[in-house]
Amino acid sequence: MKYWGVVVVLVALVACMQSTLPPQAGADAQGHTAASQSTIAANAAVAEALPLDDPQDFADASRGLLARADSLLVKTADGRTVWDQDAYAFVTGEAPPTVNPSLWRQAKLNGQHGLYEVTPGIYQVRGFDLANMSLIQGESGWIVVDPLTVAETAEAAMRFVHGHFGERPVSAVIFTHSHIDHFGGIAGLLRSSASVDLQVIAPSGFLAEAVSENVMAGVAMQRRAEFMYGRNLARSARGHVDTGLGKEPPLAGSIGIATPTRIITHSGERLTIDGVEFEFQNAPGSEAPAELTFYLPRFKAFCGAEVVSRNLHNVYTLRGAKVRDALAWSDYIQEAIDLFAHRSDMYFGSHQWPLWGRERVLDFLEKQRDIYKYIHDQTLRMANLGYTPNEIAERLKLPEVLRSSFANRGYYGTVRHNAKAVYQRYFGWYDGNPAHLDPLPPSDAGKRYVEAMGGEEQVLATAQQAFGRGEYRWAAQLLNHLVFADARNEAARSLLAQTFDQLGYQAESGPWRDVYLSGAYELRNGTSQRGVNMADALDLLRAIPRAEFFASMAARLNGVRAEGEHIRVHFRFSDLNEDYLLDVSNAVMHHRRVNQAPKADVSISLTHELFLKMAIGQAGIKDTLLSDQLDVSGNRLDLIRFFRLFDKPDGKFAIVTPD
Repeated sequence: MKYWGVVVVLVALVACMQSTLPPQAGADAQGHTAASQSTIAANAAVAEALPLDDPQDFADASRGLLARADSLLVKTADGRTVWDQDAYAFVTGEAPPTVNPSLWRQAKLNGQHGLYEVTPGIYQVRGFDLANMSLIQGESGWIVVDPLTVAETAEAAMRFVHGHFGERPVSAVIFTHSHIDHFGGIAGLLRSSASVDLQVIAPSGFLAEAVSENVMAGVAMQRRAEFMYGRNLARSARGHVDTGLGKEPPLAGSIGIATPTRIITHSGERLTIDGVEFEFQNAPGSEAPAELTFYLPRFKAFCGAEVVSRNLHNVYTLRGAKVRDALAWSDYIQEAIDLFAHRSDMYFGSHQWPLWGRERVLDFLEKQRDIYKYIHDQTLRMANLGYTPNEIAERLKLPEVLRSSFANRGYYGTVRHNAKAVYQRYFGWYDGNPAHLDPLPPSDAGKRYVEAMGGEEQVLATAQQAFGRGEYRWAAQLLNHLVFADARNEAARSLLAQTFDQLGYQAESGPWRDVYLSGAYELRNGTSQRGVNMADALDLLRAIPRAEFFASMAARLNGVRAEGEHIRVHFRFSDLNEDYLLDVSNAVMHHRRVNQAPKADVSISLTHELFLKMAIGQAGIKDTLLSDQLDVSGNRLDLIRFFRLFDKPDGKFAIVTPD
């Protein structure tokens, strides 16, 4: 026992000495270390197990190339980088030891960019954004499917199309679903093209879902998205390489939306758009709350939107969102098979590359259908046997027929976190174990774990041994307790960062890789100071219903500060002729629309535009309230007191440290 104690102290001293030295030899500019022997072996095993040299996907991804830009860099008018495809030039050749070779293969496929012909009359612009822009040739102009995330990338993509085909107007736009990378660039599309009697087609519920998805919890989602997409990581073999679904979301840019002129309400609905016949499937609550797919009889082509894609998708997304229904998702794919597969000679989607051949399309759809159902059914089977979410995630393995398909690999979603999502949908966060009903928060638990294990040096030594054995998940758990017990322990932070490096290097999922490496980055460099910039989303904010905006505002009321307060505020939007009453009492805020000026402590009349600029910080609340830009009836100081009851989250909170 005495000898063991000496070993523990020596190991701890070595770890402490390492933390005080300059960055390890071979570390990159952000401090990410080299791949360990355990990681090299793990990635070699992946390469051995998969047919990574299968050329079919590469043949499909390159098929139909019409034009490619030598350099693809898009900036905002004020010089901010929006899109930099050139940054991924390093993704070539064999996988380096710091990247899972299966993810590297996907990254090379997603790195192909340009204007492609799916079949004469159907074209795609790929690699100008996270999503694809698809174009269908109508009688009078282009029918554009999914105009990307921001105006700048959409405009660049459409000008690239014009450069090849010549100027042609846009006759219709189809929003396949309510995620922002499929509608946010609409203003840039229309800015770059004339429009002829523009039709805007979208699925049932599109507008409400599109403008509301990130309103209530948007700040936290954006902060978590920094981790999910590796926003602060270098684009390199030790940093961000791919999301699995595409390269990355745009880094900046202006987000907009358009009101649909035609809503698709049911599957089997037929519509002729600019001379082209469409057959639609309405698939709400699949990959998105509002989503559609469609079939083009003239071309014998099926557009699967994002209901299907060339990877396992997220039943739960790591940035945070409502859990999706895996069973309904599978059922929608079966419906698409029933409606379209027997007539489809090709498939194309909102991300990645198409495939051709009726048998191949059917096989692809069936395996996509079955992976979501398998995860759903087997999770419930094990839950009914008493297994908890973590136990299910550890035990659930896909059958060979599903996992051998590259289109089912966990490049974006994973079997592990999707199984937990299915459990959560049915049972919630509690796994039934009383010890997990009311656990201590991380800092309190961390201090007690460290004390129980014999102190910081003992925990650090044990974690160092686990690291040396390649047991990185266990090392991460130990070191997480230590960092939350004492965030100033530089040796613990250093070793945890190195541990996250190795977990990231082994991850097949792009988001898992980015989450681990972002954690390592912030342990070394401090919490992100990027924050939330809502100014780029002003066009989208204009479309948010006032009632929903006030509901979001209520979720920022600081209950501690509001205790004992009772204030009634009347808001009048002078340009909209709308009146709302906001009532703070019992430390909560209620809101309702009223038909006339209500009895209130203070009334404020302003334009909706000024209200939005105040909300996003373009107009200072205090200065504005004391100016002549609005009309206030009552005590302006009471109104300032009212606004001071609300938090102003900036999206800079810590994730891998207690503060």
